Amino acid sequence: MFAMAPYSFDEFRRVLRRLGFTQVRGRKHETWRKVLPDGTVLQVRVSHKHCEDIPTWLFYEMLRQAGIDEPTFREVLRKKKRHPRADAERLTRG
Repeated sequence: MFAMAPYSFDEFRRVLRRLGFTQVRGRKHETWRKVLPDGTVLQVRVSHKHCEDIPTWLFYEMLRQAGIDEPTFREVLRKKKRHPRADAERLTRG
């Protein structure tokens, strides 16, 4: 049996969205993609298992594919997503 990371597939999807990845297809697994400014394409495959924990070895492989480390993952996961209108109001106030 594999050790499990303390994160679920849903949490990984949330982080990918916040980092600007988009889901490009989803048959056996979902494929998430992001194109960096220099043209580099990052691609991460994510299982359809939503609330299940990710095996540790797979979690680190997915981090590698996404081009991030675990501290970055935790920081992005911890941040609450801001509403775009609230950001616009804050910027126009001054």
